[in-house]
Amino acid sequence: MNKRRHKRIKMVLPVKISAKDLSDNQFDELAHTLDITNNGARLGAIRHPFKPGDKLLLQYRQRKIQFRVVWVRLLEGTTEYQVGVEAINHGGETWGLELTSGEATEERPAEMALS
Repeated sequence: MNKRRHKRIKMVLPVKISAKDLSDNQFDELAHTLDITNNGARLGAIRHPFKPGDKLLLQYRQRKIQFRVVWVRLLEGTTEYQVGVEAINHGGETWGLELTSGEATEERPAEMALS
């Protein structure tokens, strides 16, 4: 049985993460998504350790979205982590991309879509 609540779409998007480390010091880190859903993502290229329940601010383009860490996996033989995150109190589509089909496209205002 599939435990996923939302369909994942494989997509690499550059993101900036702002969070606090285990010593409660603020840090910023560049990373990327591996796959996304309407309200979450699997992140790669993470160098700081997180634990489930940690909160982070993720910036993609001009969007800044608050996320909660759901799971963390250290990649074998590396110091790199993959992190599953879920948006906190997102007010609709998190990424600014239309994720209804197998492909994602950028949302456009209605007047631009008609031209």
